[in-house]
Amino acid sequence: MRASTSEKIFYAINYILLSLISLTCILPMFHLFALSLSSNDAITSGFVKFWPIGWNFETYHKLFTGTRIVEAFQNSVILTVVGTLGSMIVTVLCAYPLSRKYMYARRFFSVMIVFTMIFNGGLIPTYLVVKSLGLINTYWAIWLPGIVNVYNMLVMRTFFSGIPEEIEEAARIDGSSELRLLVQIILPLSLPVIAAITLFYAVAYWNVFFSMMIYMNDSAKANLAVLIQQMVQSQQLLQQISNTSSEDLNAITPESIKAAGVFVLVLPMLVVYPFLQKYFVKGVMIGSVKG
Repeated sequence: MRASTSEKIFYAINYILLSLISLTCILPMFHLFALSLSSNDAITSGFVKFWPIGWNFETYHKLFTGTRIVEAFQNSVILTVVGTLGSMIVTVLCAYPLSRKYMYARRFFSVMIVFTMIFNGGLIPTYLVVKSLGLINTYWAIWLPGIVNVYNMLVMRTFFSGIPEEIEEAARIDGSSELRLLVQIILPLSLPVIAAITLFYAVAYWNVFFSMMIYMNDSAKANLAVLIQQMVQSQQLLQQISNTSSEDLNAITPESIKAAGVFVLVLPMLVVYPFLQKYFVKGVMIGSVKG
């Protein structure tokens, strides 16, 4: 069916607005990339916009050899991989029972879980609980308090509820147990929502900052987000560069190092997202609308 004139105008306005919004996200990334690879003279003169001028790779060399960014990157990977895996396991084990109509007191538990989205213990009580459990200065202080995101759990529960009951009944007739039903039937049918929620958790753990500042006292356990924040705020990254000659210092600027650090922080998620994009919209929309 051919679109009417009003529909064409509506689509054109949507495309223009979405393109402008996309540019507000894309152009800063190009600017950071250009700054991180431009020469000192081009940066200080303000000529660098969206393409490197006087290509200079010394910034990345000093960033990876003269700072703790490699160690911080490894810490971020550990935080993200372990945290995302743990959160996904607990979220699935929470969402699946709540999606079954035969679960006893299902509505009561759902209300109690949703209640935590509105009210929580607060920062100080949470810190005291974490401290009393001996989790200070360990990654468990990051993983355990936020092991389940209620919104993500509700999306997954709604998706599970939309799976036809006939599939479950057929599996039970064949003698399938509850765990086998979940692992071999429900989860393979739920790849879109699993991919979307995995991306949500991964981005959250990769960018975790405030909790790291509160619970981590050992700088060796700092993640990439904390290191980049220290660099951007106090230029501490330049001070950590050791054994640097005056000639090398003239080849790099604080702005280029900051831009390189931020670009390294953002790049992994930009690389992962295209692989999950085909599941992303479908998983969130089905999980949010159905039921």
